[in-house]
Amino acid sequence: MPVVVVTDSSASILPEHLEQYGIRVVPLHVLSGGRDYREGIDEVPEDLAGVTTSGASPSELSEAYAEALELSEGAGVLAVHISRQLSGTWEAGRQAAQEFDGRVRIVDSQSAGMGLGYPVLEAARAAKDGANLEAVYRRAVDVASRGRCLIVVDRLDQLRRGGRIGTAAALLGTALAMKPVLHLVDGRLVLKEKTRTSTKAMARMVDAAVEQAGLDRTAVAVHHMHARQRAEAVAQQLKDRIPQVSDLVVTDFSSVIGAHVGAGAIGIVLCPEPALQDENHDSSTTSR
Repeated sequence: MPVVVVTDSSASILPEHLEQYGIRVVPLHVLSGGRDYREGIDEVPEDLAGVTTSGASPSELSEAYAEALELSEGAGVLAVHISRQLSGTWEAGRQAAQEFDGRVRIVDSQSAGMGLGYPVLEAARAAKDGANLEAVYRRAVDVASRGRCLIVVDRLDQLRRGGRIGTAAALLGTALAMKPVLHLVDGRLVLKEKTRTSTKAMARMVDAAVEQAGLDRTAVAVHHMHARQRAEAVAQQLKDRIPQVSDLVVTDFSSVIGAHVGAGAIGIVLCPEPALQDENHDSSTTSR
């Protein structure tokens, strides 16, 4: 049996790909009204204003890794998780993996959404092709290192409360009317530049994505939080302006990410290839 790949629910991987590659997903948690909702299992409230979130616990991850290891029949487990700068899930996974004597390897994607999803998919494809645990690990690390993530939010309140904007909080503390373009650097969400309007912020984000993509074949994901029309407009601009879009997906932010970025947020994830193309998604837009 091949290596089994495990991730968490902050990855926005299409359900058909999870099934196709046998990817196991551990739920993160949304806490609201005294209840604990497991993302992807329980029906999470649509209104995420004021909710809090938590990562997967070591015991949850240990159970998931043990089940995956049994499925792999000894081939091993690769766990790829949301950035350790954004969630405690990676650290919980590191603790859980110590129980398995090297048969479970852990990768910090240094990202979220499809910034996590792309290395998960590449690892799962390598595993399906028969690569061993070390080779699958190297593929995931390589893809994670190539990913780029940009985001524009309508309001900074939820990011500030959750402590997810790092140094950007200090930079913007007296200028909350500004519309920032944020990006992930070494897994941490920081300020890229400030603009005065949402329209300018979106335009600058698209310009930055086009510049970063360059002439390489690039997989592109556009995430949104209750802003599908805006996300689809951004996706069309990227498709028109990036010379070699190998794959284009438009999808919601996960509830755990959405709780921090807030309604109206748009994110762009870029991942230069080589090997990210799926045979059924060449140069197409898939919505979820």
